[in-house]
Amino acid sequence: MMRTPHLRSPDSSHVRQKWDEVTDNELRLDRDVADALVTALNSDVSGLYILFNQVRKHHWLVEGAESKPIGDFLEEAAGRLTEMTDDIAVRITALGGVPVCGPMGVRQHAPIFIEEAHHYDIRSSLERDLDGYATLAVQWREHIELADRLGDTATSELLRQHLRTLEADAHVLDQYLAGDTLVRHDATR
Repeated sequence: MMRTPHLRSPDSSHVRQKWDEVTDNELRLDRDVADALVTALNSDVSGLYILFNQVRKHHWLVEGAESKPIGDFLEEAAGRLTEMTDDIAVRITALGGVPVCGPMGVRQHAPIFIEEAHHYDIRSSLERDLDGYATLAVQWREHIELADRLGDTATSELLRQHLRTLEADAHVLDQYLAGDTLVRHDATR
């Protein structure tokens, strides 16, 4: 019988900061401003976690005539999602917050749903990926406006930079999902 190691929960006396609390920050932004931005950015990080896992799963399971180029794109897209997650998590820390992590926290704050574990056909998988990208893009536009309104141009610029990447990857997915224009459709058949 194989025994699973028991992981001890850390003693609460070792907690330096609870994840849902925002402390004073070195950026000297008011705590209320930082708190609003950390809440928004934690939702972005949660969405990125879920989208990353979904895109990565689709990379593992892609099959069919175009599996190589689609698989390569999904692998590269997953890497870009990881970079975005890291950059935003670092910004959350700079704002005096703690980045959300763990399945429960991610699920609670994500703007997109976790796909079921089934193996789906590639078209419906890419459609869900595109929907995830679109959902994040809409949310990020709102968060860019929030950062601008609150006077945090660095957060606004970080999100703008990564929004361009989200939109570029969404465009590639949209191209993969486009109808085949070379197929002949006429009523005489």
